[in-house]
Amino acid sequence: MEAIKNFAGNHPQITSWIILAVGMVIILVWSASDVGFTGGQWVALIITTILLAGACVWIIGWEDEEDEEANELEQKEEAQAGSVAQNQTPE
Repeated sequence: MEAIKNFAGNHPQITSWIILAVGMVIILVWSASDVGFTGGQWVALIITTILLAGACVWIIGWEDEEDEEANELEQKEEAQAGSVAQNQTPE
């Protein structure tokens, strides 16, 4: 169990992809079980669903990257402002 927690912490996007893909495939199979797809059609639908889940997680990850970049920029600006304030001596 600890290994799973470590993997999820170290690879959050892959973990999200796996969880989302499993959920989407379950919904696909449940909703289309009586349609009468052939084996090849099921394989194509499941693979496409897994890839779609990966695309969703990747797109959602863009926002996370932008937030991280903004936070890093703010931290750099704060550090520069702090070093400038420390270098100024009152006269």
